[in-house]
Amino acid sequence: MKQFPKSLQLKLQQREAKNALRQLPVANDLIDFASNDYIGFAKNETVFQETHQYLLDNNLKVNGATGSRLLSGNHFLYQQTEDFIAKFHQSETALIFNSGYDANVGFFSSVPQRNDIILFDELCHASIRDGIQMSHAKSYKFPHNDLEALEKLLQKHSSTLPASSFQHPTFYIVTESVFSMDGDCPNLEELTILSEKHGTYLVIDEAHALGVFCEQGEGVVQSLGLEDKIFARIMTFGKGLGCHGAAILGSRELKSYLVNFARSLVYTTALSPHSVGTILQSYKCLAEEKQSIEKLKTNIIFFNQEKMRLGLKPMFVYSKSAIQCAIIPGNDKVKNIASQLQHKGYDVRPILSPTVPQGQERLRFCLHSYNSEKEISEVLQLLSTFVF
Repeated sequence: MKQFPKSLQLKLQQREAKNALRQLPVANDLIDFASNDYIGFAKNETVFQETHQYLLDNNLKVNGATGSRLLSGNHFLYQQTEDFIAKFHQSETALIFNSGYDANVGFFSSVPQRNDIILFDELCHASIRDGIQMSHAKSYKFPHNDLEALEKLLQKHSSTLPASSFQHPTFYIVTESVFSMDGDCPNLEELTILSEKHGTYLVIDEAHALGVFCEQGEGVVQSLGLEDKIFARIMTFGKGLGCHGAAILGSRELKSYLVNFARSLVYTTALSPHSVGTILQSYKCLAEEKQSIEKLKTNIIFFNQEKMRLGLKPMFVYSKSAIQCAIIPGNDKVKNIASQLQHKGYDVRPILSPTVPQGQERLRFCLHSYNSEKEISEVLQLLSTFVF
């Protein structure tokens, strides 16, 4: 085998020296505080059985899509599922992508045009940032959830624009309704007011809100009744919905534009009928089952009460979501505490730099509807023992 390039070997060695070398983990049977399966849909037998039966009833006994959606892969199940998603989310349309990463890269690499301006939260997900890098638009980050700083950026870049309306760029403001590494939420009500004031287009990634917020898990935007204020919502199915894929919600014109110009949709094989069928049945289950969502909300409240009781609140990022993060600076230290928790039977994972900034390393607790209060109390009690 040809020798591995020295420049790449050096990068691996540098990461290993910082105790930050990533490796694929092996499956375990620890108590789950690590997965994104917030309401247990990934293991939901009803969804599994209903998907299988639906495919049989519709004679969809095939393993693959056979091509991209613009060729042979756009099986009729896509239209049924997108119509259901659009209605569920009170959106004009929905367009399914193969993953949340594909949706964000496809949107941001194609929608903002040359000389347009993208203003994005500094903690936006890597898939958003990668899509922005592929765009020809100008982009600027604003401090996390800082709307005052965002408005100053808007004023700064608006003041330098040409007088001609023909040359006037479009402004896009980009944020997440729940941030994946902090678990906190922006003030979307104030953000929509700011967006309307300056005539911008608002894009919200709801990856970690689906299945968690609102009465039927519709997300933060709908919980606040703001769906008509948002230009595009990205809904990702690999978290709360427990399956795979994503959808971009928006107008008919936006859907048509993405079908024509989003390269991550145009130039990839479509999802199989089984994958799309699972998305449809998961949404149907979400619309009918409130018990899991309510149990998750109860667990979030209980977790916050317990971390206060145990004196752990100061080390946690403020969050009312299913993502709870305890800041423990240093890759070595946070990995050591995570290892101790895992040894005690709790699957809690460390988040290391460079995934988060140096000094912001953390333990990330993901809460689920199937976690018991006993498990929550015990894992936090163990954490207090290890850090104090």
